[in-house]
Amino acid sequence: MIARITGKLVDLQSDTALIEASPGIVHEVLLPAFVTQRLAPSIGKTVTLHTLHFLEGQNQGAMFLPRLAGFLTPADKAFYQLMTTVKGIGHRRALRALVLPTDQLAGAIADRDIKLLQTMPEVGKKTAETIALTLRDKVDEFLNAPRASSPGDPDVVGVAPSTPTNSLSRGAVEALVTLGEDRARALAWVDQVMQSDERPETIEELIAAVYRLKAA
Repeated sequence: MIARITGKLVDLQSDTALIEASPGIVHEVLLPAFVTQRLAPSIGKTVTLHTLHFLEGQNQGAMFLPRLAGFLTPADKAFYQLMTTVKGIGHRRALRALVLPTDQLAGAIADRDIKLLQTMPEVGKKTAETIALTLRDKVDEFLNAPRASSPGDPDVVGVAPSTPTNSLSRGAVEALVTLGEDRARALAWVDQVMQSDERPETIEELIAAVYRLKAA
C-alpha cells in the first residue's frame, strides 16, 4: 500500500492530480476539491500527498479497479476515512463532498450545523442529518486539525498552523448569513481573516474585517 507519495505535480484537474514520483512513472491520484484548490499554484513543483488505496467497483461489482486518493495532511486523510463510515457515503462520494477544510466540516458536524453540511455536493438534508448523527461524537480530534499551507517558495507542501473552528468564527459566519451573505463565501472570508497576522477578538471586529476584505 502506498501511504505517501512525493513527486512532481505534472498535471491537475478538478478531481485528480498526476504525480511523477520517479522518471517515467506517473501516478493518478484522486483529490477532494479543497485539496485541488491548495495544489493549484504548485503545478511543475514537488509536492507530498498522504495517500489511501481503495478498490472501486465497476460494472455492478463485476470488476474492481485500484484507486489512490491523496490528501495534504494525515488529519485530512483520517477525516476522509471517517466520512466513508457514514451509511450511503462511499469513497467517491466522500471525495466529492469534501469541499471545505477538515476543521470547518468537523466543527459543523460537532455543532450539528445541517445548513453548512448541505453545502457539500450531493448532500441533501437527510444525508446531512445522517452525517451529523453518525459522527458528532467522533470529530473532536479534527476541530483543530492542522492545515497544509499554500505552496509558496518551498517546493514541498508543508503544514501551516491550524485555524481553530471556534465560537468566534462560527458566530461571525452565522451573522454574515443573517445579513444575506452566501454561507460558503462567508466561511471562506472568515477563514481568510482568521489566518491573518492580526486576528479580531470579537464577532463585530471579525465581521468588519470581512467586509473590508470583501470591498478590496
